[in-house]
Amino acid sequence: EVCRDRFSKKTSFFLWIQAELVVMATDLAEFIGAALGLYLIFNIPMVTAALIAAVGSFAILELQRRGVRPLEAIITGMIFVVVIAFGIQVFYAQPQAGPMLAGMFTPRFEGVDSILLSAGMLGATVMPHAIYLHSALTQKRIVGKNEAERKRIFRFEIVDVVIAMLIAGAINASMLIVAAALFNKNGLNVEDLDVAFHQFDQLLGPAAAILFGIGLLSAGLSSSSVGTMSGDIIMQGYIRRRIPIYLRRFITMAPPLTIILMGINPTKALVMSQVVLSFGIAFALVPLILFTSNKKLMRSLVNKKLTTMIAWIIAALIIVLNLFLLYQTLFG
Repeated sequence: EVCRDRFSKKTSFFLWIQAELVVMATDLAEFIGAALGLYLIFNIPMVTAALIAAVGSFAILELQRRGVRPLEAIITGMIFVVVIAFGIQVFYAQPQAGPMLAGMFTPRFEGVDSILLSAGMLGATVMPHAIYLHSALTQKRIVGKNEAERKRIFRFEIVDVVIAMLIAGAINASMLIVAAALFNKNGLNVEDLDVAFHQFDQLLGPAAAILFGIGLLSAGLSSSSVGTMSGDIIMQGYIRRRIPIYLRRFITMAPPLTIILMGINPTKALVMSQVVLSFGIAFALVPLILFTSNKKLMRSLVNKKLTTMIAWIIAALIIVLNLFLLYQTLFG
C-alpha cells in the first residue's frame, strides 16, 4: 500500500508483477516439497502424490476461514515436526564439531553451482513474500493506541522475526551439516532429493529416510497457505484488486503440477524456485528500507542510522550476489 501511494504507477505495476512471480515460485517450492515427501514416504507415483498434496493444501487453507488461531496452531505444529526431523538427522549423521564450525563461519564459493546454492538458501531463509505478509498480518490484529504501546508491540515483533529467522537458519544449517557429514564424507554426489532419501536408507537405516520424507512433507504443507495469503495481500496493496483465495490457490498450483506432469526434475525446479525468491528479496527490501528510514512515515519507530546503514549494506550484498550469479550463469 505504501509502495502504491509513494511510487509511480509504472513502478508499482512492475513491483506487483515481480511480487506475484515470487509468490508463484514460493508455491511451486512448497507444493513440490510436499509432493516429494509423500512420494518418498509412501512410494506412490509422483502425480498421485501431487494430487494428495493439493487436497492437503486446500484443507490447510480452509483453516483460515475458521480463524487465525487454528491456522497458526497447525503451522506451528508442522514447523516443530520439521525441526525435530532434521535435528534427529544431525544426531544420526554425527558430524565432526571442528569442520562443522569452520564451515559455518568460513564461507567458500566453488563455481556457479556454489553460488546457485547460496542464492537458493538465501531465498529459502528470507523469503521476500513474507515481508509483505508479516506486516499485513500484524497490522490489524494488535493496534497500539499510543506511542508507548506501538513501541512495545514493535519490540515483540523484533523478537518474533529473530526467532523465525533462527528457526529457518537452523533448518537450513542442519540439512547442510547432514549432507556434508554423510554424503560428502562418503564421496557421494547427491543432487536429487529422491537419491538423498535412498542414501539415508542405505547409510543410516529406514528410520532416517522416513524422517527426511516427513521433514519435506511437513515443510511443504506448513507453508502451503503462506504464498496464497501473500499473493492476496500483494494484489490488494498494489492494484486494489483481489480474486477468490481458492481460485488463486488453484492458479498457483498449475505451474508445479505442469512440471510434475511433464516429468521435469522436481529437485532442480525446487532449487531454481528458491533462486527466484533470492532475486525478489531486493525488490521487497529496498522499498522497506526507504520507508522504515522515513521519519515522517515511521515517526518514533523510524530506523536508527546504524540500522539503516547495515540494512543498505545487506541489500547491496544481496544485489551483487544475484547479479554475479546471473553473469556467471549466462557468460561463465
